[in-house]
Amino acid sequence: MATQKRDLRTGRTYWQSRPMPSVPHAPLVRDVTAGVLVIGAGISGALMAEALSRRHDVVVVDRRGPVRGSTPASTALVEYEIDTPLTLLAAQIGMPRAIRAWRRSALAVTALAARTRDLGIAADMVRADSLYLAGNVLDADGLRAEAEARCHAGLETLYLARGALRERFGIRRAAALLAHDDLALDPRRLTAGYLAAAIGRGARVHAPVEVTGVESHRDGATATTAGGPAIRAGAVVFCTGYEMPRWVPQGRHRVLSTYAIATRPQPRKIWPEACLIWEASDPYLYLRPAPGGAVICGGEDEDFADDDSRDALIPRKAATIARKLKRLVPDLDTTPAFAWAGAFGTTATGLPSIGAVPGMPHAYAVLGFGGNGITCARIAADIVAAALDGRPDPDADLYAFRRARATR
Repeated sequence: MATQKRDLRTGRTYWQSRPMPSVPHAPLVRDVTAGVLVIGAGISGALMAEALSRRHDVVVVDRRGPVRGSTPASTALVEYEIDTPLTLLAAQIGMPRAIRAWRRSALAVTALAARTRDLGIAADMVRADSLYLAGNVLDADGLRAEAEARCHAGLETLYLARGALRERFGIRRAAALLAHDDLALDPRRLTAGYLAAAIGRGARVHAPVEVTGVESHRDGATATTAGGPAIRAGAVVFCTGYEMPRWVPQGRHRVLSTYAIATRPQPRKIWPEACLIWEASDPYLYLRPAPGGAVICGGEDEDFADDDSRDALIPRKAATIARKLKRLVPDLDTTPAFAWAGAFGTTATGLPSIGAVPGMPHAYAVLGFGGNGITCARIAADIVAAALDGRPDPDADLYAFRRARATR
C-alpha cells in the first residue's frame, strides 16, 4: 500500500440519499503515461484534476472509485474561517503570516464559487453567512478581539453581544461573530462536477486502482499498482485525503474521528437567516441547513483509534449531537434521520500542508485539511498548478512541508 489504508466513513450520510451524476471511469488494464498522475478521486483530487487539466494531460486513479472515500461524509460548510482563530494563529506564526493565511482562505472560497458557476456545476451551492459562537476557546472578550483583528485584516466581521445575538438569531450565548459570504453545497455533486469538467478536457479516470508504490526518477515518477499495470507521469500528486502517503512527513498531522447527523426536512424550523453556525470550542459543534430543509449537524471529535472503535460510538455520539442541537435550536426536531462517522486530518496551526514532497522529486501532496477541507482543496489546486507551470504562488510558503521559522 502506498498509503495508510483506512475505512474513511461509516453509516449512511445525508448526501448518499440524493442522486449524483455518474463519473465515467474504467479499470486500468495496461501501462499508461500521463503528464500528471493524481492519486485520489475525492474532492481534493477533483479540484486538482480540473485545475491541472487546463494545461496538462491528467490521469486520476482511486482505489475505491470516484467520490467513494471521505467526501460523502463532509458536512460541506465551506468557510474561509480557519479552525484556528486569527488571534491565536498569529501567536503561533506571527500576525503578518496569519493575515495572509486568512486572506488566502477567503480568496479561495470566492474563487471556488466563481469557478463552480463558470463550469455550470449543479451542486446546490448557496452563499451563506457564518455565525461563530462563544465557547471554551474564545469567550466574549476573545471574540471581540478576534473581530477587531479580522477587520484590521480587511475581513469584515460583526461582533454580536449577548442581547444582539438573542434578538437577531434567538440563540442564547455570551457573544458571537458574524462573517459573510461563505458557501454551503452538496460535496458529492461538486466533486462529480469537477471530475466531469476534467474528463471533458481529456483527463482519464481509472478505478478501482490501488497504487502500491511510487518511484521518482530524473524526468518524472512511476507508480506501480496492485493489478500489475504501471503509470508513468511527469509528476504525481497525492490527493488521498486522510490515508496519508508513506513518503510524506506526517509528524505534525493528526487524524481525528468526527460524527454527524441529519434531521428530517423541516424548512419552517430553520433559524433566522439560515446561516452556517459553529462554536469557538474544542471540540466544536457545527451545523447548517441542507437542501429541502433538513439540518446537518456534526461534532464530538476525538483522536482516531481504529475503525471499529470509532464506528461503535456512532449511536452514542449521534444522541449527544442531537441533544446539543436541541439546546441550540429548541424548536427543531433533532431526531437523527441519518448518522455517520468520518475521518479528518488536522494540524496544530489549523493550516494544511501543501507542496513538494521533501526528498521525492516530481511528487506533491496535500494533507491536514481540518474543518476547511473543500476550501483548502481549492488552495491546494492553485498552489500545485502554479508549481507545475513554473509560476510562483505568493502564499506557497505558508503551507510547504518545510517551513521557515516565523519571524514576528
